[in-house]
Amino acid sequence: MNNQSEQPDVSVVVVSFNTRDLLRDCLHTLAREAGGVTYEVIVVDNASRDGSAEMVATEFPSARLIRSDINLGFAAANNCGFAIATGRYVVLLNSDAFLRPGALQAAVTRMDADQQVALGGGKLIGRDDSWQPSARTFPSVPNDFLCLSGLSARFPKSRFFGRADRTWADPDEPAEVDWVPGAFSIIRRSVLEEVGYFDERFFLYFEEVDLCRRMKAVGYRVQYWPDVVVVHLGGESSKTLHHLTMSNSGSQLTLWRMRSQFLYYRKHHGSLGAWLSKLLETNWHRIRAWKNGKRENSEQQLKAQDSLNIIELMERAWVETEGGMLSPPRPW
Repeated sequence: MNNQSEQPDVSVVVVSFNTRDLLRDCLHTLAREAGGVTYEVIVVDNASRDGSAEMVATEFPSARLIRSDINLGFAAANNCGFAIATGRYVVLLNSDAFLRPGALQAAVTRMDADQQVALGGGKLIGRDDSWQPSARTFPSVPNDFLCLSGLSARFPKSRFFGRADRTWADPDEPAEVDWVPGAFSIIRRSVLEEVGYFDERFFLYFEEVDLCRRMKAVGYRVQYWPDVVVVHLGGESSKTLHHLTMSNSGSQLTLWRMRSQFLYYRKHHGSLGAWLSKLLETNWHRIRAWKNGKRENSEQQLKAQDSLNIIELMERAWVETEGGMLSPPRPW
């Protein structure tokens, strides 16, 4: 880890939540792959129960460690890191994300080359080098319909149907985009101070979308760079929350996603946008539950029950957020 009296190039902020061993690997990989980039590490521990904070204090004593007594969520925890960052840039790095050789240097070089870029992201890949959606368009009711209906997955190379995750685009071509996932992003700290930190009403999900939207609204750009490669496992912290209801899609915490979805739509599309978002997803799952519920196949019955569960959670999220007007008290 680079320790210099001069301002570092980068402040790397890592939010930790019950991923001790992955966090250790993440920080070792950062140290190995930083190249000539000067950096500081800020770890914000969200009340982990697995000794993550103790591991950082013992094994990475030069890291700046913030221990929270409660799970602040992704937005508020990162904001704690932003508040003490001293680097020219802030890098968000998930504890289950690992820099490939040259990634950090490439990101800094790209940011240095264009002062109008407020935030940049790289190519996210799985452990097996499989591509992950790495640059996306802003959520909208039409985009939600394309994803829910399966049309996006069925016609990924269509510029219309594949627009939500830009699956039509060549992943090896750099591009100006709407937003990039928070697993890895590099942010110009001066712009972050200008437009404000993450909106802490988003406990998890949509906070990076909201930030990118605010940056673009005042004339800055968000970029995707394919030469900045990051391995991202995904969903590791979520796997520790066994008491929460999840959809069959895997590690996504359905209720939290819905709350943030309504908050986002209300903030950027008004009460009508939030209501249409709810109407679309609720009615889609009503149709899905009705269609699959008529069949005796056990797999179809499970799909029907899954849709009924999602409808129930959506109604709950709508009430708890008062239609996207209110964020429930933390921790969610």
